[in-house]
Amino acid sequence: MLNLEIYISFGLYLLIILGIGVIAYLSTKNFDDYILGGRKMGGFVTAMSAGATDMSGWLLLGLPGAIYLTGLSQSWIAIGLTLGAYFNYRIVATRLRTFTENYNNALTLPEFFAVRFPKQGKALKIISSIVILFFFTIYCASGVVGGAKLFQSLLGIDYTVALWLGALSTIIYTFIGGYLAVSWSDCIQASLMIFALVLAPVMILVNFSWGDITQALIDKTNVTHIPYSNMLFNVSGIGVISSLAWGLGYFGQPHILVRFMAADSVQSINKARRIGITWMILCLLGACAVGYFGLAYFTMQGINIQPETVFIELSKAIFNPWVVGIVLSAILAAIMSTLSAQFLMCSAVITEDFYHGFIRKNASDKELVILGRAMIVVIAVIAIWIARDPESSVMGLVQYAWSGFGASFGPLLILALYSRNISCNGALAGMLTGAITVVVWGPLMSFLGWNDLAELYVIVPAFILSAFVTLLSSVFSKVDPDIASRFDKAAEDYARLK
Repeated sequence: MLNLEIYISFGLYLLIILGIGVIAYLSTKNFDDYILGGRKMGGFVTAMSAGATDMSGWLLLGLPGAIYLTGLSQSWIAIGLTLGAYFNYRIVATRLRTFTENYNNALTLPEFFAVRFPKQGKALKIISSIVILFFFTIYCASGVVGGAKLFQSLLGIDYTVALWLGALSTIIYTFIGGYLAVSWSDCIQASLMIFALVLAPVMILVNFSWGDITQALIDKTNVTHIPYSNMLFNVSGIGVISSLAWGLGYFGQPHILVRFMAADSVQSINKARRIGITWMILCLLGACAVGYFGLAYFTMQGINIQPETVFIELSKAIFNPWVVGIVLSAILAAIMSTLSAQFLMCSAVITEDFYHGFIRKNASDKELVILGRAMIVVIAVIAIWIARDPESSVMGLVQYAWSGFGASFGPLLILALYSRNISCNGALAGMLTGAITVVVWGPLMSFLGWNDLAELYVIVPAFILSAFVTLLSSVFSKVDPDIASRFDKAAEDYARLK
């Protein structure tokens, strides 16, 4: 039974977040506010929102759990993510902010692709919307699983009940406040996440010497018969490539890219890069340390735990009740920040790209906001259904969705922002190639008996094939002079604003 102090501090966090949702609701005047906050987000809010949205419960549950299970070899993922995030800020963020405003003030990636490549605009809008809904529903399920595991550990309740509690806590404030609520609360959530991830390893080192930690891991290897060096460095060449390749996913994540689109200026994004990357490095180092030290701690205590709950159980073991409540709030913060952004993105796709784009082009802002809120509920119910299995893995669900977005949108987005010669047919072919490769690669390689390639993270071949097909198809297509001229104007505006 947990102490009352934990429930109080945890409950206060929930009340604060719901309060933010109400305030944002009163500040939401139109659909642009609901989806992008009116493009008024400054550098600090952009950085914190992008970071918190990016990392999700994966940072506090999935990554520490992977290191707890297999050792520090999984830290290559952290290196890949840091590099990917940095280059995403450098290569994509500022150009995307300028280009989307030049291309009819596009609010979503499907809308931008449709205006950027008008001859295949309808097809691109439909295909990219389907890709977003498919992979985001899986991504949302990972957040729901993370929330369920947190509430199950906190309250000692059945997984199914915890599933609904975790999902509802996010649905309510996203439903009410839209993008403003999500962005404002992300600042609080990002701060809580870095606090928890830095504090936990420090507390372990305060209470145990490095020799104690090393000896515990050696004792662990005596039981598992896995050499201690393997716990640290057991990773193949394909494993390193696969882990580093997580960084490629950044170029195609709609819920992160929309943060750049919502920034108030190009200068704000430059400021956001410095803040965001610093925050990210500290958080990833903390997550790796939690998994590694958590393995040592529970080995010393002779306790077996579920890997993805290592941060939860470690916090409950080493902190006083008031701090435990704050740390558990940080885990919920990580889950809520990403899950809310994903719900909002799915809502935007259905409302803006399908309903407003094809069904009711003259729909009012009020009608769009009401429909957007209704779609959040629909997507949430589907995600809850996917997450209903208590054995669901946060890491596995995130990995699949991450590769789907990275390969489907990443190569095309980079080329769309930098090359005037990408054809409309090439854009459509490249997007389809990336999405299809992610779905069929693993089963196909296993069927052919190519096990090494089956173990390769699918984003690697999918990203390469998508870029290749986009470029190859464009070689044999003539680019419309009007399309090229509009690209040149957007590029000139970017150069002027930069």
